[in-house]
Amino acid sequence: MTETVGVGAEASGKAARKRQGGANARKGLRVERVYTTAGVHPYDEVSWEKRDVVMTNWRDGTVNFEQRGVEFPDFWSVNATNIVTSKYFRGAAGSPQREHSLKQLIDRVVKSYVKAGTDNGYFASPADAEVFEHELTWMLLHQVFSFNSPVWFNVGTSSKQQVSACFILSVDDTMESILNWYREEGLIFKGGSGAGLNLSRIRSSKELLSSGGTASGPVSFMRGADASAGTIKSGGATRRAAKMVVLDVDHPDIEEFIETKAKEEHKIRVLRDAGFDMDLGGSDISSVQYQNANNSVRVSDDFMQAVESGSQFGLRARMTGEVIEHTDAKALFRKMAQAAWECADPGLQYDDTINDWHTCPESGRITASNPCSEYMHLDNSSCNLASLNLLKFLREDGTFDAETFAKAVELVITAMDISICFADFPTEPIAETTRKFRQLGIGYANLGALLMATGHAYDSEGGRALAAGITSLMTAVSYRRSAELAGVVGPYEGYARNAEAHQRVMRKHAAANELIRTYHTNDVNVRSLATREWQRGIEIGTESGWRNAQASVLAPTGTIGFMMDCDTTGIEPDFSLVKFKKLVGGGSMQIVNNAVPRALHSLGYQDEQIEAIVDYIAQHGHVIDAPGLRPEHYEVFDCAVGERSIAPMGHVRMMAAVQPFLSGAISKTVNMPESATVEEIEEIYFQGWKLGLKALAIYRDNCKVGQPLSTGKHDKADAEPEKVVEYRPVRKRLPKKRPSQTVSFTVGGAEGYLTAGSYPDDGLGEIFVKLGKQGSTLAGVMDAFSMSISVGLQYGIPLEFYVSKFANLRFEPAGMTDDPDVRMATSVLDYLFRRLALDYLPYEKRAQLGIFTADERSAKVEAEYAGSAGEPDNVDLEALRSSVDASGSRPVEEQQSAGNSPAPAREAHTTTELVELQLGKAADAPLCMTCGTKMRPAGSCYACEGCGATSGCS
Repeated sequence: MTETVGVGAEASGKAARKRQGGANARKGLRVERVYTTAGVHPYDEVSWEKRDVVMTNWRDGTVNFEQRGVEFPDFWSVNATNIVTSKYFRGAAGSPQREHSLKQLIDRVVKSYVKAGTDNGYFASPADAEVFEHELTWMLLHQVFSFNSPVWFNVGTSSKQQVSACFILSVDDTMESILNWYREEGLIFKGGSGAGLNLSRIRSSKELLSSGGTASGPVSFMRGADASAGTIKSGGATRRAAKMVVLDVDHPDIEEFIETKAKEEHKIRVLRDAGFDMDLGGSDISSVQYQNANNSVRVSDDFMQAVESGSQFGLRARMTGEVIEHTDAKALFRKMAQAAWECADPGLQYDDTINDWHTCPESGRITASNPCSEYMHLDNSSCNLASLNLLKFLREDGTFDAETFAKAVELVITAMDISICFADFPTEPIAETTRKFRQLGIGYANLGALLMATGHAYDSEGGRALAAGITSLMTAVSYRRSAELAGVVGPYEGYARNAEAHQRVMRKHAAANELIRTYHTNDVNVRSLATREWQRGIEIGTESGWRNAQASVLAPTGTIGFMMDCDTTGIEPDFSLVKFKKLVGGGSMQIVNNAVPRALHSLGYQDEQIEAIVDYIAQHGHVIDAPGLRPEHYEVFDCAVGERSIAPMGHVRMMAAVQPFLSGAISKTVNMPESATVEEIEEIYFQGWKLGLKALAIYRDNCKVGQPLSTGKHDKADAEPEKVVEYRPVRKRLPKKRPSQTVSFTVGGAEGYLTAGSYPDDGLGEIFVKLGKQGSTLAGVMDAFSMSISVGLQYGIPLEFYVSKFANLRFEPAGMTDDPDVRMATSVLDYLFRRLALDYLPYEKRAQLGIFTADERSAKVEAEYAGSAGEPDNVDLEALRSSVDASGSRPVEEQQSAGNSPAPAREAHTTTELVELQLGKAADAPLCMTCGTKMRPAGSCYACEGCGATSGCS
């Protein structure tokens, strides 16, 4: 999309000759087509199909959501369809008013934007407004970009037209302000968004009140806010409240703040060892405090320099500013790293760096951020987000289409600014500040996939150069368009007061762009265009001002990333090389990410080599020893987790590469291995300051107790001594008289008998296996094995645990059986536990284990055929079972029968769980409270690829 800004022909004299003039010279934007064709509506260019959306909780089989006959383009994935239908369609479920087509959803939003743009004078003519509508529709339809979730929730409905996901509040040193903080935060949580604030104005516990008493200090008031967040979360939604609490490093209570969550983590461990349910979402986790917020320390350059030199640092009274205490800066910094090692909090925010890039310092300092740390601006403000799908701009020849990307950014940033014209806000102070400064947060997703597809390692100079160039271009075009908008509809209200500072920051961005070192044709082209855009934008903005105080951030893109079918979120690398793909008609298959074969092609491999390498990755989940893959190319396929995971400093270096080109900051947590030391965390935090980041948080694997299914072992030698409370299981013996059944079986010609005894109230309690001649070694071993299993069952070990361990064991005798439900067995134990599962486990648990009766298997295949009938994306199950598709993807069923990683095929339900099984250890990620599956990281939050839910502020 290109455009010209019309100059008012009616105006006369000097004002009419200006490129952008005053109010009497403004006429509006003229918009030219890029993606669309005149006379053809975007909806008429794609094929549409009807789908049924049925989302279940795999743990208990309950239906979370159901809507049948929804209409989507045939190229949208099942996952994107499910998430958009369940989360974004409006109207009461089952009613005629319920939206049932993607057309309705896009029209509801786009037409609202076009109407507001027309009413507020953004377009030169109705024809330009129509082109704008068609271009926006085409891009949303083809998953080129997406607005943040509140837009889809609210715009065009009878609800308040809230478009922002990110909020910053403020609190002063008065009880009225503190209580108002609780209220405002609660309103934001109730609406499903998150907020952050800085508590440093509140007097410390070492200062006196005017009445003569001692102040409570900010940490004490954090308890009330935490309880409020927890209550509203549990009452209004199922997900964890998203909030950020910041305290300045020179606050006298800083040490208490630093250790707040670490001390609670110690408490969690003691309660866990005493038998309480302390998992995230567990029944007893609410008994500990401060669990609903992310904590960050605001460190200054003075403090970091004191750390570097090993000198003292002064803590200052809040009311007078005088130093009331000195502390050892290095020791305090060590406490931050120690606390982060223990519980991942606090993160750091680098205050002087943040405010050095502040466009509006005359209107106030930047003191806080939103919960995910990407939005940083004035107190009592908000930011609406939108993200572009970078992979949509990668041409077939491997070059990045910088020109089209720039035109897409123009369109998106224009729409984002229009939204502020009609947006509603949770509080009046937030509304006032946002309308005065018009903060926007354009960003992107799929950077990790783009880098891999172009043959760049994430942790490489070439990868960082391309990422920096793209980010610079995005922000340059955004500010250039913002300057053009200022010439059409006026600059933001606070611009006049901050004009000099705003222009200074624009020049800083442009200067940083010149420092990008290029390595590839892609880098050169992108940076060259960015250079021209910065020059053009500064020229226009110096004359007209800018419409927006800020333009860009890098958000987590959790739910909207799924909506756009992105492989990677925000700035993140690929999570893993394989993932789950849902199939039309139900079921799923394990596939190798599409970026992998594109990367191999970019690196010069032939089709036969690519097929062999992709097939190897499908079976093993990594590239080590892949046939024909050169070791020097391994790094291109490094991921966030797995056999070759990116080093922590690799993540920090990528953040540092793009930070100079963002108005705000980056939502990202640097994951560190469980073996990471406090000293290594110190180094990460220190390098974050040195490299010019605005914020940084780390997460050390298994540092938190409150994580579901986290089974990593902890090094007790490195932890503080803890009180150990030993609890022993109790054996539940079978009664003298109990029901039992005996089954005769044959496996590979070997005959035997299985007798299973049950508790009267149901449930297997013992087994006896007769195999081999009485007195033989085999018979004795089977007797001992039977007793061992029986005692385990009576001590409460679930049958499904034994089934998962012994099914698929392979040894002789093996082969055909005489059981119609288990036709083949890889060993006697494989047969025995499959038979026990069929007799004693409910269908839902057997389905998780991949064990079905003959009738159930037949019905399942028939249902799958029926479900896919008439669908363009229907799946030939027999073909899937017998072949590997063109991208090297293997169906789950095939992997089971072939013996390739049977556990992942049988037990995993998301990509995270698949990676857990490949690595042999649990991932520190919460379970989705909506559908029960394991979430995966998305920036500093988590996102569920099953239903699209997020743990942050979306």
